[in-house]
Amino acid sequence: MKMKLWVAVALAAAPVSHLPAKEAPLTAQALADRAQVEDLLTRYYWNFGNSKSESFGEFYTPDAEFILGKNTYKGVKAIEGMYAAVPKDVPQRSAFALNILINNMLVTMHGSTATARLVFTETITQKQGDKPAILTQGREFDNLVKLNGKWLISKRQVVGANGIPDGWED
Repeated sequence: MKMKLWVAVALAAAPVSHLPAKEAPLTAQALADRAQVEDLLTRYYWNFGNSKSESFGEFYTPDAEFILGKNTYKGVKAIEGMYAAVPKDVPQRSAFALNILINNMLVTMHGSTATARLVFTETITQKQGDKPAILTQGREFDNLVKLNGKWLISKRQVVGANGIPDGWED
């Protein structure tokens, strides 16, 4: 009996900071917003290699920032210009098919803002009937905001296959 009492006292006295933080309860709105964020990112990646693609600028806030390695593009025009400047003869554009697989997506909702991180894998097929080959793999870290009822990317950071951008918080 004394042992049970001692264990109960020890557990009660344990520092609370070592216990995992309790997440905010999910609401129907938070779940709907999360689904919209996931859809936005899926549609963004569907754009690559799709002959009927949307403008990449439609996915960003007007003042968005895109950090690709050591290069930074600010504003929708600069981001669209970066995509337009990709040479026509790079493997992604000259292959029969380009598909980008996204997985390990982690979306964290914060009301009218959110963060998302994911892994992307670019595959190319040189000609019809060929097996796809992995071209590259990397990680993406996004800050998103809901403007006028629509989720948009306010900051997008793309890094190599390993690592997290400095100062990143989910």
